Formats: sequence, C-alpha cells, structure tokens
Amino acid sequence: MKPETKDFYQRVYEVVAKIPAGKVTSYGVIAGYLGVESGARMVGYALNNYDPEQLGYHIPAHRVLNRLGQLTGRAFFEDDSMQERLEQEGIEFTSEYTVNFEKHFWNPFDEL
Repeated sequence: MKPETKDFYQRVYEVVAKIPAGKVTSYGVIAGYLGVESGARMVGYALNNYDPEQLGYHIPAHRVLNRLGQLTGRAFFEDDSMQERLEQEGIEFTSEYTVNFEKHFWNPFDEL
C-alpha cells in the first residue's frame, strides 16, 4: 500500500514507532509531519485507539507529549508509569509532569 493511501492512525503509529529511547515529540509535530496541520487531537485520538494486539507491535506512545512538553497522555497509563518509563530512558523533567523538551525533543522532519 502506498504511504499516501494508508489509514491516518496507521501512519501515526509508524511515526511513533520510530521515536528513539531518550527522545520525545509532540502530538502537533506528528500531525504536521503527516500533513495535517492543527491535527494534534487527531494524533491523540489515534494513540487512544492504539491496540498492540490488533496492530501486531508495540509503539512508545509514552514519548508523545503536548506542545509544552507536558505528560497530558498520562491518564492512559497506569499510575505514573508514563513518567517512570521516560525517567528510565534518561529523560529529564523541568517540573512535575513536564519534560525538558529542548534537550530531549525529536523532530520527525529532521530524522525521517
């Protein structure tokens, strides 16, 4: 299947799967990379609907944050497992639930 005809959610999962350990990105940057300006919520919806059993592989959804580097998706992770996973990867936080975005930001426009 050609990339331009793939389902949007699948395209989101493919980008998220490429975020390396120790790096984070934002919903909006992923949307922009996929050509959907102002599509940050759509990326969030895609991640909310992510089912590793249906997809057949796991994606590092914990590495996707809001535009301020905040862990807005943490409600979908048990306890504080989102933050714990990021800390295990060496991600530094500037305040509670806010990542040092400048240091750890991954930009798909530059990397893919």
